[in-house]
Amino acid sequence: MADTSGKPSVLFVCVHNAGRSQMAAAWLTHLAGDRVDVRSAGSAPGDQVNPAAVQAMAEVGIDISRETPKMLTVDTVRTSDVCITMGCGDACPVFPGKRYLDWKLEDPAGQGIEAVRPIRDRIRTLVEDLIADIAPSPTA
Repeated sequence: MADTSGKPSVLFVCVHNAGRSQMAAAWLTHLAGDRVDVRSAGSAPGDQVNPAAVQAMAEVGIDISRETPKMLTVDTVRTSDVCITMGCGDACPVFPGKRYLDWKLEDPAGQGIEAVRPIRDRIRTLVEDLIADIAPSPTA
């Protein structure tokens, strides 16, 4: 079911949907508000969101502790305007007319908070650039 509100929809995809894609979805929701529909999924979802990712986002005032990894489906991709992969490569089905981006980001799996902070901060920068491109602020 495609969004009929005219808002762009963004899907973040990483293998486990437990770290990078969860942080990216949280940043986009936090920074763009209701200007963008945000989703995340994984080609092989983990059991839970990475605790270091939860802690890193909590440090900047964003709570992702209640999020759960979700399975990537063909329909999820089909109904998204922008699909951003973060290490899953060709696990995402390709549809004409969709925009595909691949963000090269280190996998935070198994890493401590010290290693996850720079990944979190890099994701914020990428998300800010994405917002400026697809959903600039009306006052901009």
